[in-house]
Amino acid sequence: MGRPVVARPTDAPPLVGDARGHVPRPRPGIDPLVDPEDASARPLSPDELPHHVAIIMDGNRRWAREHRVDEFEGHAAGVTAIRLLLRHVADRGIPVLSLYAFSRENWSRPDPEVMGLFALLEQAVRDDTDRLRAEGVRVRLLGRLDELPEETRRSIEGALAATEGGGRLLLNVAFNYGGRTELVDAVRTLVARGVRPEEVDESAIAGALYTAGLPDPDLVIRTGGEQRLSNFLIWQSAYAEFYSCPTLWPDFGPEAFDAALVEFASRARRFGR
Repeated sequence: MGRPVVARPTDAPPLVGDARGHVPRPRPGIDPLVDPEDASARPLSPDELPHHVAIIMDGNRRWAREHRVDEFEGHAAGVTAIRLLLRHVADRGIPVLSLYAFSRENWSRPDPEVMGLFALLEQAVRDDTDRLRAEGVRVRLLGRLDELPEETRRSIEGALAATEGGGRLLLNVAFNYGGRTELVDAVRTLVARGVRPEEVDESAIAGALYTAGLPDPDLVIRTGGEQRLSNFLIWQSAYAEFYSCPTLWPDFGPEAFDAALVEFASRARRFGR
């Protein structure tokens, strides 16, 4: 029996090797957030916390190699990390969370890994949709849904519909996403709308992005120690605070997330002024 072949988008990278949405209101966290290493630190107020946190979840494969398990188990451990973190993020009063789950560059990976990532997403959607709905989490997709396999697309569409009423946390899942692709799609949208050149400004472009109607990220977290955005929310993150930590994604939990919030609160944001 031959290996399955993934139907890639025509403009996807070559193989390597072989609408506006409701934004929940922020609310106080479950307990005072302080720097655990500073005994004199004061608790942080909700006003000092970000409204929108975006996370580049890096390190699943390295985690698998360190634990001497199959890379697929690393990705599965990454999904478990998402489940454990979501409730904590909501309890902290963060109204919007965006997760970089599958980039368009990931199409360059071998077919079994790509199909395994799709299968993980489908399983997570089936297992977690009811819980997310019960906890007030609304799921939104950022990316080209039409390019995904039909079963994956149906699973995502079902989760989007089932959780539409969630008002506690808006979870953006960037799947089959690329920042440059998003800008291309935004330009195509503006052209299709008949927008004249002189009418194109930053507001018009922002309104045509996948994130239209959402606040820009205040904080971008990257796990795994790398120091780059990797084509993630490149328009929206123009003035976001960037925080990199060496923790691999499957090991990134509430304490690591809180450390990022403490660091965010310590920074002076000037927005170019």
